[in-house]
Amino acid sequence: MAQRPKVCIDRVLPAHAMRMQQTRRSSGRVRAIMPIGKLWMNGSTLRVRFIGGTAAQQAKAKEQALWWTPFANIKFDFNNAPDAEIRIAFDPNDGAWSYIGTDNRGIPANQPTMNLGFLDGGTVAHEFGHALGLAHEHQNPAGGIEWNESVVLRDLAGPPNNWDQATIRHNVLSKYTADQIKGTSFDAESIMLYFFPASWTKNGVATKANHVLYAMDKAFIASAQAYPKAAPTVDDATPLVVSAKRRTAAAIGKAGEEDLFKFTVTAGARHIIDTRGPTDVVMKLFGPDSQTNVIAEDDDSGLDTNARIVADLIPGTYYAQVRHYNRNSGMGNYTIKVRRA
Repeated sequence: MAQRPKVCIDRVLPAHAMRMQQTRRSSGRVRAIMPIGKLWMNGSTLRVRFIGGTAAQQAKAKEQALWWTPFANIKFDFNNAPDAEIRIAFDPNDGAWSYIGTDNRGIPANQPTMNLGFLDGGTVAHEFGHALGLAHEHQNPAGGIEWNESVVLRDLAGPPNNWDQATIRHNVLSKYTADQIKGTSFDAESIMLYFFPASWTKNGVATKANHVLYAMDKAFIASAQAYPKAAPTVDDATPLVVSAKRRTAAAIGKAGEEDLFKFTVTAGARHIIDTRGPTDVVMKLFGPDSQTNVIAEDDDSGLDTNARIVADLIPGTYYAQVRHYNRNSGMGNYTIKVRRA
């Protein structure tokens, strides 16, 4: 019997299990796909800790992780911090998998967020693509793959995956809808696409394993959809004064732009951060004293289509990231304010 293909698992938080995150439809035509709401703050440094692994395995993980950094406005610090955002195990009996983007912060610090049970080809780069927020390309709604479901279910139920039917459907057969992702055009060259044999498809056409970052992988991760080098980072954040008399005026001046604000909480209390104005924006709140810990995200809880976050905050520095809901063409003015409730 021919060796079955190795397929990685998309790990999801329990609250997200067996469902895709819903949001509005994007009108863009960008290759590669990224589930909405799982991006790290642009310009973040993600710390990495190895949980075991040989020196050679760790070296390969570092090498392929760094394939992304010339293009994405993200850095990796392999400092083995106990509370590192990315924690890598090398269990050969647990396959290859990773949580997606900021979901990594929802995993207890004593547990891995990624496993590299095999290191074939570009597996490490593929898994770090997930850690940055990218999804499997074969689950792209524009992928056009028509699965021979009975064969896929039979093969993945056996070794080396040994998956149950729900896992197979979540990781292979199910596709995102267009309003759940950023990017719509299928990219057959993407490192986020695995090899699937011809017997798994109705038209008898196989996909090929991609072991390096393709041109569109590089372009997408550097685009306004993901981590553009020109976008503001924490060093450029506009300061906000808690309970200031006047609201701070701002604007999304070009498509894909993200505005970043910071404020300091000196005493623990409930705070309200909201936007106002005619522009439909989405806001994320990070902290305390962290540019990777996502506290909350909101789209339309404020007036009309404005964002509003209410949270009990302890002392520390916080960051509010604001973007237009439509990254491809949305622009407009708004104001923002943070105050104690």
